[in-house]
Amino acid sequence: MADEQTVTRESDEAREERYDFAAIQDKWAPVWEAITPFATDDPADKRPRKYVLDMFPYPSGDLHMGHAEAFGFGDIVARYWRQQGFNVLHPIGWDSFGLPAENAAIKRGIDPRGWTYDNIAQQKASFKIYAPSFDWSRELHTSDPEYYKWNQWLFLKLYEKGIAYRKDGSVNWCPNDQTVLANEQVIDGHCERCGFLVTKKKLTQWYFRVTDYADRLLDDLNQLEGTWPTRVLTMQRNWIGRSVGADVRFTIEGRTEPIPVYTTRPDTLYGVTFMVVAPDSDLAQELAAEASVEVQAEFNAYLEKVRGATEIERLSTEREKTGVFLGRYAKNPLTGERIPIWSADYVLAEYGHGAIMAVPAHDQRDLDFARTFGLPVKVVVDVNAPVTGAIPVITGDDVPDELPPVLPDPAQTGEALAGVGRLINSGPFDGLSKNTAITKVTEALAQSGIGGAAKNYRLRDWLISRQRYWGTPIPIIHCAECGEVPVPEDQLPVVLPDAAGLDLRPKGSSPLGAAEDWVNVDCPKCGGPAKRDSDTMDTFVDSSWYFLRFLSANDDARAFDPAEAGKWAPVDQYVGGVEHAILHLLYARFITKVLFDQGYVDFTEPFMSLLNQGQVLMDGSAMSKSKGNLVEFASQLREYGADALRVTMAFAGPPEDDIDWADVSVTGSSKFLARAWRVARDVTSSPDAIWKDGDLALRKQTHRFLADAPGLVESFKFNVVVARLIELVNATRKAIDSGPGPADPAVREAAEVVAMSLNLFAPYTAEDMWQLLGYEPTVANVQWRKADQTLLVEDTVTAIVQVNGKVRDRFDVPAKIGADELEQLARASAAVARAVGEQKIVNVIVRAPKLVNIATKP
Repeated sequence: MADEQTVTRESDEAREERYDFAAIQDKWAPVWEAITPFATDDPADKRPRKYVLDMFPYPSGDLHMGHAEAFGFGDIVARYWRQQGFNVLHPIGWDSFGLPAENAAIKRGIDPRGWTYDNIAQQKASFKIYAPSFDWSRELHTSDPEYYKWNQWLFLKLYEKGIAYRKDGSVNWCPNDQTVLANEQVIDGHCERCGFLVTKKKLTQWYFRVTDYADRLLDDLNQLEGTWPTRVLTMQRNWIGRSVGADVRFTIEGRTEPIPVYTTRPDTLYGVTFMVVAPDSDLAQELAAEASVEVQAEFNAYLEKVRGATEIERLSTEREKTGVFLGRYAKNPLTGERIPIWSADYVLAEYGHGAIMAVPAHDQRDLDFARTFGLPVKVVVDVNAPVTGAIPVITGDDVPDELPPVLPDPAQTGEALAGVGRLINSGPFDGLSKNTAITKVTEALAQSGIGGAAKNYRLRDWLISRQRYWGTPIPIIHCAECGEVPVPEDQLPVVLPDAAGLDLRPKGSSPLGAAEDWVNVDCPKCGGPAKRDSDTMDTFVDSSWYFLRFLSANDDARAFDPAEAGKWAPVDQYVGGVEHAILHLLYARFITKVLFDQGYVDFTEPFMSLLNQGQVLMDGSAMSKSKGNLVEFASQLREYGADALRVTMAFAGPPEDDIDWADVSVTGSSKFLARAWRVARDVTSSPDAIWKDGDLALRKQTHRFLADAPGLVESFKFNVVVARLIELVNATRKAIDSGPGPADPAVREAAEVVAMSLNLFAPYTAEDMWQLLGYEPTVANVQWRKADQTLLVEDTVTAIVQVNGKVRDRFDVPAKIGADELEQLARASAAVARAVGEQKIVNVIVRAPKLVNIATKP
């Protein structure tokens, strides 16, 4: 923050009444608490609505500098829309279930409830000081039974439709936290919570069928173009990872059912020389089980080795290729050729159907594998052939001057031929270009009943069960007679048992399984002995729909009122970190589409606009105690006050950029606020002063700010708005000290606009200024004043004259000056004449009233 730009009068510092941020905070906090200016529960309020939402915090301790930034930005937007005449819903809650609380409780030997709710109380107290414009009447905590009851209701609704299901499978397993992880929670092969290396494990788990919505999740991103950051849209598209190709059915010797193989290159089927099956797939184990004893032993040893590798390691192109021949053969569906079936770790069970057709001449990983094990390589694409136009036919003695280059042999060079070209060695498809060949081959597969067009996705179903205590219990009862039985809705919530007496330490199975009085129940269907499901839900289920619970936060009869959703949702402005670009946002979009399909909401996207804030750094790196560069939010709040912190965050740069706390000046922000406050204190005119009188230059600057600020706020240029406010405060101070004086109506008008605008960034200071100017609270609900258009008309502008691209002169001219007159003035300029000298003017470009460009040559 820049320091004050003009000297403060000595009398200002000498006065007894000074700007005291602590006293101002203490003065206004209880007033706001009493009048609840941000409540949104008045049914008679007919203003149009806006829903502004910040990604709710996790209560791991007190608020930190990242919270100060994110919630400061969200509050700017919420306060702005109120001043634009909207009834703004801006709620707050806590994402209070999850592993960090449970691990902290284990470490301290306490109940996670106590740790969690103590932290919530601490964060709430800090929020109250920081003063975001929350509607506190809608506060929620996801660990309250009143909230997670509706998590369980949501689960049952998905279960009724077959979207929630249970199956055996190979899952991501964190050995440290002793729980499964969804694919999205594995970052570069490591647990996104604790950083431990993730392994694979066979378990029976609960899933949501996100893949059923893959196309809609991808295609509906088009609705968000221009309102979500481009990089977030790209990350979502890449994660869903839709590809278009074909399913090809390969018959296996000795097996009735063919193996479906997905490929994006069905045009290369004639180049298939072997097949590879993922070792951790059910298919590989089935094929190995029917092979010789020697093959079975070799495969089992290989499988144990593979289970210790991460997906990142398995997919690495640098890694030496390993594998096991399964002693089985398949038949190429187009050529009838007999091809061997191998198992290798560079194929993943989750990709396609867990098996690939290997075309080593045109795929580098297949080629590396083929060269390692001496498998055949067959070239079927001439990458030297032109892909457009007719193929030249050479006959008789008509030999071209230049023969096409000979194709290199990948088996010898070790380099796969990955380029495009035309098919060769492909029977009836010879000569076709890639796209045409894909179409023709796919049609041939479909006509023969051995394949057809298909789509594949990187996205996998959402694995939602966790083997930990501190989460929502899954509302299913397991009965030996009836199987899976949903808990009746009138028996919800299934409340977590008390943690006392339970060993919460991670051990591979849920601690809830040991709560015998809780887990052993009668079957709701047959009345026989049964057991509750002892897993809990992934906490991303909690946050996938919380924006809807805020609409009916105190409704005990339903998760949310669809009528309220119709009034408020979807969220108009969502604010939060880009670290949630995949997990949270994808899941919230999925649940929204499920609820739309079931008729609970009338929209398909939950968040219409998204603002991602950058990180708050210190000396170029993330803050942490271990690095010794931690800046504590609480200490900054005590030293400088909420307003100075908020202004500093807003002024530091564009919201999406990182802020280095070493490069900003909270002291400068404090000085600016004190200067603004003194402006309001010094105004001597009454509130009924006639604004049309007074300092014309100051009035024009005030109204230019009124006209420009809304567009700047709506494009998230908060730093520019603060800069313009600094200029306006300085101009007003100058008018008080050395201009018309504090009684000038233009000074009052400017001071009121500063107070109204500072509400966005510094609510305490703004409220106190508003009172000093003679008004009742609260300035937060004062409507944004309209700019007087007659004051925006420029009488004069500064014209620039360039000679051969270099600025040689500038002068003020009438705003409506004509091109001819402006050119004459430019030619008459002594500075321009010196620059032109003896050279010849060859061209003059005039852009009245601001530019004349003169081109010369010797």
